[in-house]
Amino acid sequence: MPTPALLTATTPAPPTPRATIADVARAAGVSKATVSRFLNHRDKLLSPDIARRVEVAVAALAYVPSPMAQALKRGRSRLIGLVVADVTNPFSVAVLRGAEKACQEAGYLLMLFNLGNNGTREREAIEALTAYQVDGFILNTLGRDAGAAAAAARHGKPVVLVDRRHQGMQADFVSLDNTGSVRLAAGHLVERGYRELLFVSEPVRDVSSRVEREAAFLAFLAEGTDKPAVTGRTFESSADNADALDQALRALRQRAGQRLPGIVSSNAVVTLRVVAAMARLGWRFGEQVGLVGFDETEWSPYVGPGLTTIAQPTDDIGRMAAGCLLERLRGVALPARQILLPGQLIVRGSSSPHPNSPNPTLGHA
Repeated sequence: MPTPALLTATTPAPPTPRATIADVARAAGVSKATVSRFLNHRDKLLSPDIARRVEVAVAALAYVPSPMAQALKRGRSRLIGLVVADVTNPFSVAVLRGAEKACQEAGYLLMLFNLGNNGTREREAIEALTAYQVDGFILNTLGRDAGAAAAAARHGKPVVLVDRRHQGMQADFVSLDNTGSVRLAAGHLVERGYRELLFVSEPVRDVSSRVEREAAFLAFLAEGTDKPAVTGRTFESSADNADALDQALRALRQRAGQRLPGIVSSNAVVTLRVVAAMARLGWRFGEQVGLVGFDETEWSPYVGPGLTTIAQPTDDIGRMAAGCLLERLRGVALPARQILLPGQLIVRGSSSPHPNSPNPTLGHA
């Protein structure tokens, strides 16, 4: 049985209290105002002896100034609040990286709040980040709480919206050109010979980017093409109903008959669901169904024959969003700007019809 001495020896010591500016002032034998002058690089106002005493006291006590206290004194925290709808979405992560680079280059840090696709937390996110004295906001939210972004404006903080609009809010907006990108994806499938199309999206509701992409797809079908007999439908996929997606894909091939069926998936999350459905059905891209998916991911080249994608300029979107916000922080006064960036089509095997098409195994899956 261990002795009390051994127990005492292994008991962790209580944490050392963090040194305060008052502790430094006492150790150096000066006032707190003198320490503050030294910390704010105004040591020219101090004699060399006093500056040296403060420097020694700061080092001996391992004193680190409170960033929040410094922010309150100078009126700027040099913190940017970034709110994202879903940090598991590759798009959000890629935009975050681009914004972070631009902020770091300008001497700012990002504070991230992840909503987890819960639109009811938007106002909570704004209020939480405001409490940390962030200088401004970059919002990639669901956009369902109109009062959330308005709350940021009430605090006098500039706001830049990414990918998703907030109804009635005048703010800089940076996004993919959704209309042009959907036309690029659907047009590519038509050029490859696909005649029955299905647009698969997460639940559209009031999320502006989803609304825009679905509307662009329907407009593409309504306009017609120089190719014969191109028809299509839309389908909303949810994470908790895989069977419904399986049925939608079966129905797509049934409608196609002897024509080639093709899918446009609205983001990487949906693309993964389509990939899983294809595996459950035992189908192969390019043989039974063609695919163009939004978002270029690390795994896109390695799924099946490789997934054809619309690559979003995520790094540029993040950098431009941060750049717009930094301009506002520098006092640039302009009407709210809308910046739409083009997508890039990256062609792989998932949009290449198999030599035995059209629909060689229809009715056997």
